[in-house]
This record gives sequence, C-alpha cells and structure tokens, in this order.
Amino acid sequence: MGTGHSIDSPIRVAHLGINSVVSVVDDLLCERIRKFYAAQFQLPFDSIARNAPDGRAKRITAFLDTMQAIVNQKFEEVKAMPLFSNTEKDRYFTLLPDSNPLKQKYYEIAEMLDGWKKSEQINELTQLMKPGSIDVNIMAKVDALGVDEHQKPLSAEFSDASAALRGYAQSVVQSGLVLSAGFNPRLYGYLSDFKEFYRDTTGDIKKSIILKVSDFRSALIQGKFLAKKGIEIAEFRIESGLNCGGHAFASDGQLLPVLLREFKEKRHQLTQTFQPMIKSYYELMGWEYPELSEEAIQPKITVQGGIGTSGEMRRLIEDFGMDGTGWGSPFLLVPEATCVDDETMQLLADATENELYLSNVSPLGVPFNNIRNSGSERYKLEQIEKGKPGSKCPKGFLATNTEFTDQPICTASLQYQILKIDQITNSSLSDLEKEEGKQSVMEKSCLCSHLGNGSLIRLGIIKPEYGRQEICPGPNIAWFNRQYSLNEMIDHIYGRIPSIVPAKRPHMFAKEMQMYVDYLLEMARQTDPESPEMRKVNKMASNLQEGMDYCLELSTKEAYDDENLESLRLMVETQRARIETLFAEAV
Repeated sequence: MGTGHSIDSPIRVAHLGINSVVSVVDDLLCERIRKFYAAQFQLPFDSIARNAPDGRAKRITAFLDTMQAIVNQKFEEVKAMPLFSNTEKDRYFTLLPDSNPLKQKYYEIAEMLDGWKKSEQINELTQLMKPGSIDVNIMAKVDALGVDEHQKPLSAEFSDASAALRGYAQSVVQSGLVLSAGFNPRLYGYLSDFKEFYRDTTGDIKKSIILKVSDFRSALIQGKFLAKKGIEIAEFRIESGLNCGGHAFASDGQLLPVLLREFKEKRHQLTQTFQPMIKSYYELMGWEYPELSEEAIQPKITVQGGIGTSGEMRRLIEDFGMDGTGWGSPFLLVPEATCVDDETMQLLADATENELYLSNVSPLGVPFNNIRNSGSERYKLEQIEKGKPGSKCPKGFLATNTEFTDQPICTASLQYQILKIDQITNSSLSDLEKEEGKQSVMEKSCLCSHLGNGSLIRLGIIKPEYGRQEICPGPNIAWFNRQYSLNEMIDHIYGRIPSIVPAKRPHMFAKEMQMYVDYLLEMARQTDPESPEMRKVNKMASNLQEGMDYCLELSTKEAYDDENLESLRLMVETQRARIETLFAEAV
C-alpha cells in the first residue's frame, strides 16, 4: 500500500470491525495526517518539530494515540446505535463472514419478537463487538542511522526502524506489529526492551509480532532468533515474491503453492522449535510463563499477494490450511477503505496488464511494482527535460549510498544523479552504454515523498495541481476496473455476489508463474552464460519447473466457484515453452 494509501484506513473501517495496517516509515506524513484528523474530530494537537529530541518516535506515538482515540470514539457511537434500523451497527454484523457466530446470532435475534428478551440479547451481542485492529508496519531494512548536530552518528536506538518501533511500543495501541522487508538483527534485538511484546500473567500480549516471510526457512530462522529473546510470533504472513504490491522480493523461483504446501506440512515444527526457547527466556528473567492451550501458542499462518476471487481464497484456506488471507491492491479502488486521490484512482481503474509493470524506480535497488503515467512518473520526466533529474530529497528515509559522499545520500536525489551522470559521461563506456547507464540512474523516484502525496491530495492537505503521486499496486489490480463500495468488495471476497472480476482472469498462481518466468528471462539476459551467476538462473529455472509440476497437479482438482483452475494448465504450457526457448538459444 505504500506509506500513504492506508495511512488512515483504521479511521475509515475499524469501527466496522475490520483490521487494517498502517505504515509508519514516514513519520513526517504521520504528523500531517494527525494534524488533519485532530481538527476533524476536535482533538488536541501540539506540533512535534522535525528537530525535536526523539522526534520520530514521538510523532509516531502521537499519531497512533490520536488514531486510537478516533477509532474508540467512532466505535462507541456505532455500539450506541439501534439494531435492525439499517445503521452502521447493522452493517458491522452483515459484513461479517456468513460462518461467523456473531452474524448468526444477529440473524437469530432479528427473528425474535420485540420485548425484554430481545433487548437483553441485543445488549449481549453489543458487548461482543470489537473494533478492527490498528496494525502497524515497519520495513525492517529502512533503518538509516542519522547524525547529531555535530555530524556524529546517533546511537543505535535512534535509527529509523528502532525509533519507529519505540514510537509504536509507547503508544496506547494494542495490535500487531508487522515486520517486513527482511531480517534486521539490531531491530529484532531491540524488541526485548519493551515488556508490551511479552505475555502478562493472564497470558495476554498487548502488542503481538507479525512477520512477513518469503518461505518456511526464513520463518524458522527469524522465529528462532526472536524465541531466544522470549518473543513469540503471533502470525507468519507469507507473501508472493512478485505478485504483490510495493517492493517485490523475488524468491529463487519457488512458486507460492510450493511454499504453502511446505508450511502446511511443517507448521507443527514452528511451535515445537520456538516454545522451549521462549520458556527458557522467561525462566532466565524470573517471569512466570502461563499455562496455555496449544491453540493459544500456535502461530497463525496467513497468505497474501494477488488473491482476486472467493474461490482462490477458499483454495488457500481449505486446501492449504491457511488461517487467513490478506487483500490489499483491490481496496485501492474502495474510497471508503483507502486514501487515494481521484486522478490516481481513475488511473488504477483504467489500468490493463500493460500499464502495470515491475520497475527499477526504488532507491533501495529492489524491484518495485508500479503503474505507468503516474503523477510521479510525469514529474520525473519533466525534471529530466529541464536538465534537473532527481529530487531534492526532503525526507531522506532511503538515503543509503556513500559512493560520492561521506554521509549517505539517496540514489533518487538530484545530488546523487548529477554526480553519477557526470561519472558516466566521463567514463570509457561506449555511447550506447553511457546512455543506458544514465537512463538507469534517472529511473529512480522519490518514493519517500511521492508515496504519501495521493493521501495528502485526497484529504485536501495539498492541492491536486502539486501532483507527483506514486502508487504501487500489485498486478492483480488490472482486473478491477472501477470504484467499488466497501460492501461490494467484501461481498465479492466472500462470494456473496457475482464475481466483480471477469471469469477469464488468470488464477493467482498462474499470474505469479508468468511473472517469475519474465523475471527469469530478464536475469538470463543480464547474465553472462559462462559466469558463476548463471547457476542462479539454472536454479531458478529448476525450481520453476518443480512448481509448474505442482500447478499441473492442482489444475486437475475440482475448482471452487469463481476459480479459474484451467488457466493454470494453459499457463504451464506457455511458460514452459518460454523456458525451453531460453535454454535452447543458450546452447
């Protein structure tokens, strides 16, 4: 979702019991959003200066505390509403899955005659209502360490990720902390400084840990590191390496169904491995570890990345044993749920697969799912035309390059791009190589600022004319072609209405397969066939072939409603032919 497009989603949907995740990587954006909503809900607002001591952590704490206050206020208003009068309280229950006990109880009460017994049942049902969780995402690898006024490095707890963690830990929010974008030992070690991440004597954990992982091995390694410090993982969130929004962390060709199968077969190893370490840490600290059921200590396994139909969701839950699924990009077309400006939302609605691509715009050097003709792209091209490539780098969250400077700068900055282009110009490369090199340098975008601009425009904080909006949808958005109401999208997810995507849409596993073969071919194009790097290409091709075998097996199963299993078989045929052509040409 980037930094801005779910920045206020809890305010939009938590009163309806819907969980959402906000990114706090951009604390300066959080401050502007807090100021806006504090005025809207008549809450106190004291600005926290950019250079305030521990300002990043304080801004994040204040932002989350304000958001929690607003969610609490809206939720109490919903609870006070009458039932069976077409209110938001009714909507709370009707949006739930049909199998949810609260929804079933709601419809049972609806059949009762008016009277004290019905009123009593309504009161009991009301007490069971809970607001959606305000989960918080921290990108573990976005962890620059700043300097003080004397240009000396700050201590480790003031790094970007550590300060964000402290800001979350010190907030009143009780929710899940989503750690994504890789393993950061320094950040993970810092978790143990906060008691909120441990169980109290009743067995409750105020702030739970959710790890986004790419495979079972990664889950085991990261989980063991944290277990040695007594930290439990509430949820492992598996995400497709390429068929996702934002940064794409490609695997070595292991397709999602293969990864899910491994998690299903080995998930019991997680608890068996972690629990002894966790209990040993509690003993070391002199803490009591409460007696808990197996269910209470078993981490949930969920999956996200490219899910587009209720049938695909059922496949993930019923066949692969997932405890839940995550839907992101489709909600960018739901104004009730996300914060996207009108121009960008129309761009998303009109986008076909041709407009959605895996780009190199990220200063992190990681492939980034992108859309053509965004406000950010147009601005970048205008600056290049003026001879002023790059950005002024107003925030510096992705400043990591020290090729030309002692202090890190961002590869999307004007400073870096001018220096790098000058270096290329004066090099001994051929004219063609120089041009390609310059284009690669100027491709980088200012994600720090541009990913937040759409939300600022949507809320009226900045004018649409300012533009420069960046957005990072997954390729799945190509099959959603207009704005949707929240009810429509949720009813689509649960299969309660005719599918809002066409039947010809390829299965999520088929699309991922295609993206990985695209990635493989590009890797091969950039790799000398005689170099050791070619082993990576061969390994990826081998893993893809194994995944395709499994996808063929899946294609013979009975399809769920709104699940295009036939596309799996057709995609395997197409993509195998592409791989065979690649290696035939290499011989």
